[in-house]
Amino acid sequence: MKIDHKTVDEVAHLARLEFDSKAKDEIANDMNRMLSFVEKLNELDTKGIEPLIYMTDESNVLREDIVKDTITQKEALLNAPKKDSDYFKVAKVIDQK
Repeated sequence: MKIDHKTVDEVAHLARLEFDSKAKDEIANDMNRMLSFVEKLNELDTKGIEPLIYMTDESNVLREDIVKDTITQKEALLNAPKKDSDYFKVAKVIDQK
């Protein structure tokens, strides 16, 4: 398969891109180089080789999810620079117009 300007135009349209003539030449050249690399991979004998789905055989080791209290609300508010009886006070960041 050979990539020509028509193919570059079709791919550019799908990607909502625009290229001048010089850029189309460079992109067509790059795409042809990519395709030749993939075609080179077809020369390899892959009979009896399992497809690679994951890069590692390890699975996630997750800890058990246990709920525990680590800090109380009063302890959390002790170091707050601004607070009222139950909540942190923070600067207003959203203006309502």
